Amino acid sequence: MTLELISAHGCFGGVQRFYRHASAAIGLPMQFGVYLPPQALEPGAKVPVLFYLAGLTCNEETFAIKAGAQAHAARLGLAIVTPDTSPRGAEIEGEADEWDFGVGAGFYLNATQAPWDANWQMETYITQELHALVEHHLPVDMDRVGIFGHSMGGHGALTLALRNPGLYRSVSAFAPIAAPSQCPWGHKAFTGYLGPDRGPWSAHDASALMIEYPMPPYPEGILIDQGLADKFLPTQLHPEQFEAACAQIGQPLTLRRHEGYDHGYYFIQSFVADHLAHHARCLA
Repeated sequence: MTLELISAHGCFGGVQRFYRHASAAIGLPMQFGVYLPPQALEPGAKVPVLFYLAGLTCNEETFAIKAGAQAHAARLGLAIVTPDTSPRGAEIEGEADEWDFGVGAGFYLNATQAPWDANWQMETYITQELHALVEHHLPVDMDRVGIFGHSMGGHGALTLALRNPGLYRSVSAFAPIAAPSQCPWGHKAFTGYLGPDRGPWSAHDASALMIEYPMPPYPEGILIDQGLADKFLPTQLHPEQFEAACAQIGQPLTLRRHEGYDHGYYFIQSFVADHLAHHARCLA
């Protein structure tokens, strides 16, 4: 489990790093970022860690550069790990032809359909391999782990949290694809990665997964922020479906709808402090 340090940058008393490693799950090199707050740099320290999953077309640098989260993470003593959004360099014909499928669009699941099944094993990569790497190499407390994300990554955060009970103690999302079985992005990704039979799709749909729980899986609550000027809200995101699923089983959910905010990182910058505070409270 060797890591190659690509770069390191002092940031709010801590350090923002980027790493590369050979991935057994993916079968290709993968890169990820990590912000370590000043508290993590003390001898013998271990801090809570958040995994942030980015959206379509993004990579491991996007959140670190655009979200403005490091100042809040430094204050709260939280590490933030930012994986890439898909394998890269598989040389599958047409893998980068479309912005919402293939490269930059891994949807945080394990593909079962050729040719994607050889490398597109993002759920195993995130929940197993990357967790093990982070635990082995970084000063983090793997008993205090949270997950959050944006858009496709919000879908990933919700579904990975629900599919892996006990792995994450806190979860939140910005403008998640909350019911991918019912939107064009989800139809395209699920057909390509999982096949046209819709039977397996519900296992990767947060709204469908939630109602399968006999009791609330996150009793301390889930936080979602959604901009009402988001052009993808009417056709792709469907937060009301996840809201209804949470209500059905009594899962505490704070779903905040914001006038004038769109789907981009100005929106995320505006509310990222609230998300980090949510996780810090749950992981205290």
